[in-house]
Amino acid sequence: MIKVVAALIEKDGKYLIARRSTGDENVLGKWEFPGGKVQEGETEEHAIEREIKEEFEMDIKAIRFLTNNVCEYPKKTVDLRLYECKFLAGEFHLHDHSEYKFVDRNKIINYDLCPADVPLAEFVKESKVLRR
Repeated sequence: MIKVVAALIEKDGKYLIARRSTGDENVLGKWEFPGGKVQEGETEEHAIEREIKEEFEMDIKAIRFLTNNVCEYPKKTVDLRLYECKFLAGEFHLHDHSEYKFVDRNKIINYDLCPADVPLAEFVKESKVLRR
């Protein structure tokens, strides 16, 4: 099982999603909460902060774990772990994505999401613990 972290980043009441431009056929061209794999010996919080820096050249701070989803893809199983994160600094520079959007929490589920991200989007839509 591959442990992957994803960032939930809020701006003006909307949440960041990005469209994959790299990766295998199961995620290519689909939308996701951005993030990446946790490396051996690395905390999940450090992993999400590092991944967002690598993928977008932005600094964030992991605030808290929210939820996870274990998803079986044809060639791997992923434990996708969503963290609420705070934007600190930087401007978007896309490396692994073709575009990004800040989307109303109720509309994220309407995008063509990576399979592992669908339950996370449902959680965000229904969550009472997120700031409104």
